Amino acid sequence: MTELQAALETIHPELLAMTRLFGLPDAFWDPPARYVLRAEELSGSYRITFGFDQLSAERTLPVPSEADPRVQHLHRRRAARRLCKQTLYDLCRKMTGIHPPWGSLTGVRPTHLMLEALGEGLSPEAAVERLVRDYDVTLPKAQLLAEIAAVQRLLPAPDDAFMDVYIGIPFCTTRCAYCSFSSGEIGDGRLVPPYMDALEHEIRSCASLIAESGRSLRALYVGGGTPTALPEKDFRRLLSLIRECFPSACETTVEAGRPDTLTREKLRAIREAEISRISINPQTMNDRTLQIIGRAHTARQVVEAYALAREEGLPHINMDVIAGLPGEGEAEFTHTMEEALRLHPESLTVHTLAIKRSSRMSLENAPLPDGEMTARMVSLGLETARTLGMVPYYLYRQKYMAGNLENTGYALPGHACLYNVDMMEETSHILALGAGGISKRIWPDEGHITRAPNVANIREYILRVDEMIRCKKDLFLQAADPEK
Repeated sequence: MTELQAALETIHPELLAMTRLFGLPDAFWDPPARYVLRAEELSGSYRITFGFDQLSAERTLPVPSEADPRVQHLHRRRAARRLCKQTLYDLCRKMTGIHPPWGSLTGVRPTHLMLEALGEGLSPEAAVERLVRDYDVTLPKAQLLAEIAAVQRLLPAPDDAFMDVYIGIPFCTTRCAYCSFSSGEIGDGRLVPPYMDALEHEIRSCASLIAESGRSLRALYVGGGTPTALPEKDFRRLLSLIRECFPSACETTVEAGRPDTLTREKLRAIREAEISRISINPQTMNDRTLQIIGRAHTARQVVEAYALAREEGLPHINMDVIAGLPGEGEAEFTHTMEEALRLHPESLTVHTLAIKRSSRMSLENAPLPDGEMTARMVSLGLETARTLGMVPYYLYRQKYMAGNLENTGYALPGHACLYNVDMMEETSHILALGAGGISKRIWPDEGHITRAPNVANIREYILRVDEMIRCKKDLFLQAADPEK
């Protein structure tokens, strides 16, 4: 088997994602094969040819060369797989006539390519041209990436010497129809005390890993679930733990997504704990939609929660909304944007509906909304953010997303969330605590990441927390890359 063939041996899932991008049925890949794939190693280059019936597409690429044999192997493997996917993309465009907004990019983090181009010394204009030319990204999307990259390059740069902390609270008042996160309904609350005991044990056992690994704390993020779904006593316990064990974060975010979980006492506790950022996330400001997606609150409660947070002097409120929710058209999304203008958050994240496999919408085989309509909603989200004086600062994509679009975070100048950037661009080590958290160690010289996931099941996490602690110590205190 040649090096090129070995690189493509496990690429089928990525090719399947590419044909799905064009709406082609998975049966496209069923035997007997009607397509032809030919992979050749020529003198100093790779060549991939895809054919289907009378149509064909072909691309070649110079073979990457690096001084370090291991780095060379990684770069060659990535180049070969990217070449194969792009060639299949060319064929699918010929077959369907469809031009996806993100071109041949199927990955989660398209900003990587823009930052990579700028890191090579290309001007923003030249980097945009490269994405349009090499990946068939539409010009507006490429320009959006350039704007995001410009904002990110003004932020404090992530570095091997820093680490972020994620703390997961896997409880919600109800479960949203589109949700696939590791969380459960809080119910009668009987799991909260043992979970908080296990979480406190993990926090106290792992907080020292930051200093022991020779690093400093950068950003801390408390997510879930809905952390503010905790009873007030447990919520104050959590905030006290954060202040004691992680006192020096550059920024601290607490998700307060459900307005029906917020009280003046909890908001005051957040302010007293010097939390710099919270998220109050309506997803929509239409009561009928809130009922359909399983959120046990009203749009009026969102407005009241914002007013209460302002009264308590919280400095930064983020709002999340979703374009393409069930039963919503442009009129409903326009109403949500009008309400966002009135509430005037410091940051706004415009998500595109994605149907994840473990969500209720997936189990019920709910269809994705019309892609063109959702694209207009996403554009309105951008216009609203600009009206609010915000700039885009991070972006990511997901599978099974309406219109193959994106999620974009916007913020007022000086209000970009470092943790969001670090997480989405995978540029910082992550110490993840709590059920479902995934700790990550970045190996910058080798260009890859090793992970230590916590179990997602709440009961299993409580029983196995010491195992989770040992895995994190192994991850962050080992001196050498285990994959070398």
